[in-house]
Amino acid sequence: MAAIVEVARTGFTAVHLHPLRSFVTVSALVAVLLPYLACLGLSQGIQEEAEASVRLGADLYVTAQQFGRNVPIPLAAIDIIRDIPGVIDVEPRIVGGIVLGREQENAVVVGLPRARLPSTIRCVEGRLVEGSALNELVVGTELARRLRLKVGSLIPPFYHNAEGERVSRVVGLFTPDAGIWQANLIFTSLETAAHLFNQKDSATDLLIWCRPGYEVQVSAAVHALHLSQPGLRPHVTARADVAALFRGGLMHREGIFNLHFLLAFVVGILVILVTSGFGLPGRRREIGILKATGWQTDEVLLRSAVESLLLALTGISVAVVLAFAWLKALNGYGIASVFLTGVDMAPGFRVPFRLMPVPVLLAALIGFIVILSGSVFSSWRAATGAPLDAMR
Repeated sequence: MAAIVEVARTGFTAVHLHPLRSFVTVSALVAVLLPYLACLGLSQGIQEEAEASVRLGADLYVTAQQFGRNVPIPLAAIDIIRDIPGVIDVEPRIVGGIVLGREQENAVVVGLPRARLPSTIRCVEGRLVEGSALNELVVGTELARRLRLKVGSLIPPFYHNAEGERVSRVVGLFTPDAGIWQANLIFTSLETAAHLFNQKDSATDLLIWCRPGYEVQVSAAVHALHLSQPGLRPHVTARADVAALFRGGLMHREGIFNLHFLLAFVVGILVILVTSGFGLPGRRREIGILKATGWQTDEVLLRSAVESLLLALTGISVAVVLAFAWLKALNGYGIASVFLTGVDMAPGFRVPFRLMPVPVLLAALIGFIVILSGSVFSSWRAATGAPLDAMR
């Protein structure tokens, strides 16, 4: 046991004996792991915010379907649904896309009843919509930056309505710390959203809050309803279904992301294969001397494994620190944000980022395997050959 410990200790010594080789190896590992950890943290942060929005949302979401596609649902269904046993409240919502400005900026309009809006909200600079002869809007930070909008800005009519168009006024802006979800959002009242989309007496969907344990009964009762317009059928989506939809989509993107980085890991193995011994005469001569002095092949490989482990721990530590530093600079509009999105496109929102222990440990394992795969072959090749040939 003492001999194994002494052999392992030489692995620490090998790192200090070849500082340039160790630096290049760690740099190659950081170059592979840093984008992996940063993008993985962003993916997990977005997933956490999506799950929080679903958790704080309604119990059931009701839409209308016609010819197998979602269509606006009549507001007349609200009173019918409210009479269903177990229903606490029903609120309509309008969600739709619009295009603004000369550059045709895409935005998402969300309209809710004014009675549903909170009296005070911390994530808005200005105020929420209160009702006016103008269309009152609360605009996301990124959209406001691109359109050069501020509180009090007036927007000429950008839509068509048979009842006439009105000028829109920006009464509030979401603050950057509100999250990434508000970047291209326009928040307004249900009446204003219906006027913008020229959809009177209908909504995109209905939000239902139920008493605990009544979700299944309410869902079945809504499915059995007959809507006022012929050909329309209600479709109910439960909170669990929405959560599964979000989770499935995010996992799909995360899987594609992992597939792309698989190629980076393969390239990293080849780079570290070169930097850790293959083609370096000094490395082979060192192993040849060890073999000539009585070292066994398994002892040489153990020394290489300990050296790889130390370099992997160093590389993963540097990658994690740089990932968090990148996030801090990105949220602080620093160099990282300029590098990521361009000088004139610094993000106007808080970037969600969450790095769990399991992905970090997985990245550490991957780093160790990458370095070990690059160094064990060269070490084994030199250790199994004749010491005289290795020392040439």
